[in-house]
Amino acid sequence: MTPSHSRLLNIHLTVDYPAKRGVLDHVALDLEQGEIVGLVGSSGSGKSSLALAVLRLLEFKGGHASGEIWFRGKDLMRSSQREMRDLRGREIAFIPQSPSSFLNPAMRIDAQMTEAWRAHKSGSRDECAWHVNTAIERVGLPVDRLFLHRYPSEISVGQAQRVLIAMAILHRPSLLIADEPTSALDVISQAGVLHLLAQLNREMQMGILFISHDLFSIAGFCQRVAILHEGRIVESADTGAIFQTPSHAYTRQLIAAMPLIPSFSGRRDAVPAPA
Repeated sequence: MTPSHSRLLNIHLTVDYPAKRGVLDHVALDLEQGEIVGLVGSSGSGKSSLALAVLRLLEFKGGHASGEIWFRGKDLMRSSQREMRDLRGREIAFIPQSPSSFLNPAMRIDAQMTEAWRAHKSGSRDECAWHVNTAIERVGLPVDRLFLHRYPSEISVGQAQRVLIAMAILHRPSLLIADEPTSALDVISQAGVLHLLAQLNREMQMGILFISHDLFSIAGFCQRVAILHEGRIVESADTGAIFQTPSHAYTRQLIAAMPLIPSFSGRRDAVPAPA
């Protein structure tokens, strides 16, 4: 594959596990700077494996990736783990599905944010505190000692997810990979997180790969959608085209299962603010 240096991310990937080959089979996906692309597929379709492969964390789960992953003109498949540690969290950020699994239960919120900052930056305590407080405030959480000194078990799931988003944007990454970031949230919290991510996308021109099985969230949030089925991308198009004129039988099946089909009167670059 010849990489396009104008694209933020360009993937051509195959993923195997010891007990299952072809979890991803020559999957091709690209993403422009500032673009929001949705990746849709059923449970077990390989969506999370793709995210882990881009982050070069798949091998720690027992998987093996082959192919090419170009990020800003650099082939991540040929990057060392030391180079990847420098990129992860600084240039490529990740929001997981379950905040409770990624926040350390034994550390206060401010300590975890500080650790995330110092992983890629040096500087004074005041400089670190300023950046941490700015990120916390940006995601709509209180910047006060009472909140920052809480443990993860002392905040709600929605607040924990916002803490992870704050960690993700600390270093103003070029690419954010969000793996089912709203699946553990109630409907109001889901709308709030999507609105926040859309706002950050506009303000920071951050590319977002939004992985989800929630077609309603995809419809209102993403500019382009790729449909993953049986290890392959079977369809990729602008969001309106996917929902109005789907070309693949599996895409038509997914949309037919929706109780209400979204309407598209024009370009939709952001979800509405939550009520």
